[in-house]
Amino acid sequence: MTDTNPYNFVPLQPTGRNEANTANTYAPEDMVKIYEQQFLIQVPEEKLTEFLPALKAFYDIDNHTLDVSAIIFDAIADSSIIYNHKIKVGDYQILGGLVKEAIEYDEGNKDDEAAEDKDIQAYTLECKRTFFINEVEIPYHFNLFIYGDGYSTLTKKETVLEKMYWFVRGRFEENLLDDTEDNDSLDSINEQLASLGIREMDLTTIDEIISYVEDSIIDDAMVEALNKLLDAAE
Repeated sequence: MTDTNPYNFVPLQPTGRNEANTANTYAPEDMVKIYEQQFLIQVPEEKLTEFLPALKAFYDIDNHTLDVSAIIFDAIADSSIIYNHKIKVGDYQILGGLVKEAIEYDEGNKDDEAAEDKDIQAYTLECKRTFFINEVEIPYHFNLFIYGDGYSTLTKKETVLEKMYWFVRGRFEENLLDDTEDNDSLDSINEQLASLGIREMDLTTIDEIISYVEDSIIDDAMVEALNKLLDAAE
């Protein structure tokens, strides 16, 4: 750490100058390193306003070079930067087979549109999706409930990522408030993250990561596999 490199930036060799000849340009893989440094380096809060100018000055780049450009998106398309943590979606696994579930209809609502077609089948399926937080692999197990064209998920509470889910859900859903005593605390979650070599997270970071996880647990490849299982079951 020196006065000219206060954040221990990785020295990179520029490939040339931009068209206006006002700043250096870098190879796509080097731009990813610069972009990751912008988000992943731990910077004291009082130094945040100084960090980006220091990064730009160190690499002799202009404002446009560090914009979230297509070249950076292409290079990190399979991951996302969330408040100083990089999260990436891994493979899925279908654990076991479809389990047919019996649906109970409320006779008082027998005329409801939802109860019109009693031929709709419901199934449950045990699944797992792997995620990576700062390159650390963390599994996320969930039970998938499929009913007609809809589905819902119920997550286990074993891995730290699953515990993060229940921590977030318990904070925002009033009907679960009585069960929040069984959920891990923020301190406990951060202790478990630290044991994996992942730096601590605040509430906002955990909320955003769980939103990302929930949006990513089922993808097109998994839907195709599920449809094949459903077709075979019918």
